[in-house]
Amino acid sequence: MRQRTLGGRSVGAIGLGAMPLSVEGRPDPEAALTTLHAAIDAGVTLLDTADSYHWHAGEAGHNERLIARALAARSPVERANVLVATKGGRGRPGDGSWTVDGRPEHLRRAAEESLRRLGVTAIDLYQLHKPDPRVPWAESVGALRELLDAGKIRAAGISNVDEQQILTAREILGPALVSVQNRFSPADRGSLPQLRLAERLGLAFLPWSPLGGLARSVLDGPADGVPARTAFHRVAEARGVSPQQVGLAWLLALSPTVVPIPGARRPASIRDSAGAAGLVLDANELADLNSPFADLADASGTAYPAAPAYLAAPASPAASASRR
Repeated sequence: MRQRTLGGRSVGAIGLGAMPLSVEGRPDPEAALTTLHAAIDAGVTLLDTADSYHWHAGEAGHNERLIARALAARSPVERANVLVATKGGRGRPGDGSWTVDGRPEHLRRAAEESLRRLGVTAIDLYQLHKPDPRVPWAESVGALRELLDAGKIRAAGISNVDEQQILTAREILGPALVSVQNRFSPADRGSLPQLRLAERLGLAFLPWSPLGGLARSVLDGPADGVPARTAFHRVAEARGVSPQQVGLAWLLALSPTVVPIPGARRPASIRDSAGAAGLVLDANELADLNSPFADLADASGTAYPAAPAYLAAPASPAASASRR
């Protein structure tokens, strides 16, 4: 698989967002493990997880334990080649809701528990899952600094953030800050300013839910429809590939700093996503995909309001994602 840089490491240009393997509608454990192995076999070397990726109360770390089991079955060389990125700072009471806890003491404790579940001496990439409005941002990020200084984590990332939060985190963490993870997809381009800032700072940008507008996310509600036909579908038909593969190839074309992390419940899904690393879109295709509202035109030709196309100059920081 084509490679991208995350911190000082090379990773496959397509990662795996492992959340669907543990939340509502999840497959059984053996099927989930089969999907993880299919991802690694396809060249995926970035596995994104979180302590809050679980379904029921009392099973925090469900997703981390799955990943640990999958890696335990691989060779030492394969294990060393996989970068596991986990997150702390969110919770799930078991009623379908998500909570936020950015207190430094919580983050330190959460990281220790993630270390234990993953069975490692240091976490490859530990990400602050979401800003907590009750806790000063600098205090939450300071907990990551403490974890770095203690050798508990090798690198730090932040998620669901605005531009000023990225800059503040960079001041506190310096070069140990290696990634920004925000929602970004054909249907949701609101984090373009953060993507461009990450690019300027040399940070990897990890779009979560990157297939929005092309496939339903596990976070989407019943009212979150997927348009019947888009520019991505037209390009896919011409290329003989899936619209999802075109969407991921489009994200890769946005910037060399982008490493999409699509989710998957089945081996076939992650194999298809991995194929996007080898799909290079030409200038005409990119122009079609980047045109205003190209991502949200339905079969009748109706266009819906969307964030500016990626070539547009950013006007203001986008709001942080409210879910995940």
